[in-house]
Amino acid sequence: MQHDLLYHDYFDYYARVNPAGEFAVFKDESWTYGHAFERANRLANALLATGLGPGDRFAYLSKNSSDMVIAFIAASKAGLVLVPLNYRLAAAELAFVIDDCEAVLVLAQGDYCALLDEIRTEIPRVETFVAIGGQTDDWIDYDSFIEEQPTVPPSVDPVGDPPLYQMYTSGTTGRPKGAVIHQRSVMANLVQNRSSVETPGKRGMRVLICTPLYHAAGAIMVGGVIGIGASLVIHEDFDPHAVARSFAEDRIAGANFVPAMIQSLLVNVPDLADRNYPDLVQISYGASPIAEETLRRAMEIFDCEFYQSFGQTESTATLTMLNHSDHLAALNGRPEILRSCGRPVMGTHIRTVDEKGNPQDTGCVGELVASGPQLMAGYWNLPEATEATLRGEWLFTGDVGRVDEDGYVYLLDRKNDVIVSGGENVYPQEVENALYGHPAISEVSVVGVPDEKFGEAVLACVVLKAARTVEPDDLVSFCRDRLAGYKIPRKVAFLDELPRNATGKVLKNDLRAPYWEGRSRNVS
Repeated sequence: MQHDLLYHDYFDYYARVNPAGEFAVFKDESWTYGHAFERANRLANALLATGLGPGDRFAYLSKNSSDMVIAFIAASKAGLVLVPLNYRLAAAELAFVIDDCEAVLVLAQGDYCALLDEIRTEIPRVETFVAIGGQTDDWIDYDSFIEEQPTVPPSVDPVGDPPLYQMYTSGTTGRPKGAVIHQRSVMANLVQNRSSVETPGKRGMRVLICTPLYHAAGAIMVGGVIGIGASLVIHEDFDPHAVARSFAEDRIAGANFVPAMIQSLLVNVPDLADRNYPDLVQISYGASPIAEETLRRAMEIFDCEFYQSFGQTESTATLTMLNHSDHLAALNGRPEILRSCGRPVMGTHIRTVDEKGNPQDTGCVGELVASGPQLMAGYWNLPEATEATLRGEWLFTGDVGRVDEDGYVYLLDRKNDVIVSGGENVYPQEVENALYGHPAISEVSVVGVPDEKFGEAVLACVVLKAARTVEPDDLVSFCRDRLAGYKIPRKVAFLDELPRNATGKVLKNDLRAPYWEGRSRNVS
């Protein structure tokens, strides 16, 4: 039966033509494509043997690992839907996601089995619990689960455009929502990403994976590596010293980070600039804004191609790309480009709309909306939320920004993070960019807090560099020469660190909450 190219087809191809090629390195273990092919087939067959059928969901709770990568491939082979779980969630949050996605089988790293045992009564649909590593009562051992299964691919005929995985949003403004991502969207986004890269990846090159695989960026990065027959060097999670070491010892050619990871490398690895990175070809980053100073310093140290992507869970991963040539142009007379998140990737259109959803002229500030083949199918079991977010061919991103005459997209802020002070809109990122120019500031996040006169006032939450001090009034004065009066922070709070979620995004709700306790904040 003919079908569209599927996620596992790339993998199967390289397993056939290069079975001895390195597929993944994790801890002290290295797998070839041939070994991984057999393991993926065993898992796919094992899942189907439990009674799961096309479109059924199974959940996976683990830090990054070779077997978690195999789960994506097995889901594609079996026609099932993988639901990767955020291992940083509390028990109640995990219970919500597992119950909401209607998973009937859960695979979990041994370290998390006890946590799931606490919530078994809250996830009654789950019939099968499989433990990956560790001795756990009442759980099926993972190796036992797959070892007797055939090493040949399961006989499954895909129908139409099947879903591949269901990623849950970070839930920063309420309950997480399950974005259903279909095979066609994933394959389109892989092609879009590849077409945006100026130096193509090569078979056998090693790519570092330390962003979580339950996140859209991590999942699409894995697909990109498999799509060229390259090798994954997998870290369970991010550790700046381990990553810096891996660059040299593991001959890393490519890596993907969130900006907080790049900042951590610069701050926590004192000799980062003194090391050599002869194999490093490209670094991609995204998921949150990056300070220009941080980016310029990283480009100087690593001396490789840099790519910034902008997207969201609802767009599979990527909507725009700021490519390497753009980064070079920014260093050679066009610094404003670094404030953009690039131009739409192939086959994608982005524009702004006003509060009523009407298209705006080029350069106007409004909500960014996007169309393209990589958009999600919708939110799982949330028709009203789907209708509000997907309107016709357009994804309403919830981000405020503008598009210039050259097609560069400038992201200003999330709609609900915009500060309304005295009737004027203040975009926190603009204030943050100004403050990042101060030599004492390591990190900053700007939020709106209650103000009797203006409705909201600008609060700057500041993390200082080591051994640096500065008075709040000095920061206010610093901004006075760089910002309009209504944008200048009226309050400054000094923190040891900014609260972040697992993907590095600052939790602005956590920063605002103490100031808004007992009050309502209405920002449209």
